[in-house]
Amino acid sequence: MKVEIGRNAALSRKLSRDGAPRQPYLNVRWLGQMEFSHALALQEELVAKKRNEPLSEDQLLLLEHEPVYTIGRTPDRSSLSAPGQSRRGELGSAQLPYPLFSINRGGQATYHGPGQLMGYPIIDLRGCGQDLHKYLRWLEQLLIDLLAKYEITAQRRESLTGVWVENRKIASIGVGVRHWITMHGFALNVCGDLSPFDQIVPCGINNVSMTSMEKETQQAFNVADIAREVEKLALDSIVTLRVAPEGQLINA
Repeated sequence: MKVEIGRNAALSRKLSRDGAPRQPYLNVRWLGQMEFSHALALQEELVAKKRNEPLSEDQLLLLEHEPVYTIGRTPDRSSLSAPGQSRRGELGSAQLPYPLFSINRGGQATYHGPGQLMGYPIIDLRGCGQDLHKYLRWLEQLLIDLLAKYEITAQRRESLTGVWVENRKIASIGVGVRHWITMHGFALNVCGDLSPFDQIVPCGINNVSMTSMEKETQQAFNVADIAREVEKLALDSIVTLRVAPEGQLINA
């Protein structure tokens, strides 16, 4: 099927484990490589639809971006400057080699580009106990479980949202929520060039070392293949997001 975005069309398809439709909880789509502005427009469209049609499916968009930097809506933009540049970040955005988008997520500056798997869940948290903390932990666990399949031991770090391999950051998480409907999501470094991170202070964390699945294992990976594994795990684990504290499923 095709998802139309203005005059541009991005080929999308439902990822499936065995050819059978899987949509009791989540519709997962692989969109290939897409410009950030187009992906943002698609998210806005789906969030609006979800608000107007609460019974419509939750979504998980999986894709890659062309090179781009993003930053959350924060008055502190110092993370846009690489170490040794402007202390206060005034010149950071002008010095960046790729476009910058200020968006409605939490967090400081980060980079997205080829070799990085983006996951954008459009999920109504009113069907998940309206628990943003639980949602963030669900995203982290999804990625930790994925990496374990490739013998990469990853974990959380206290007070730092995201996923780490020892002290190296392999996945960033930044979400936006409107009327309890989520957008934005996670960025998993699968393969490719990590040097664009050197132009910023990634996620506002000084002296952070960025890593990838390729760098950790010295093996070659394909982003689309990793997306298929994310799909399997997301479909299996989404039910846990919709379990109330007392262990009862929440109707969604």
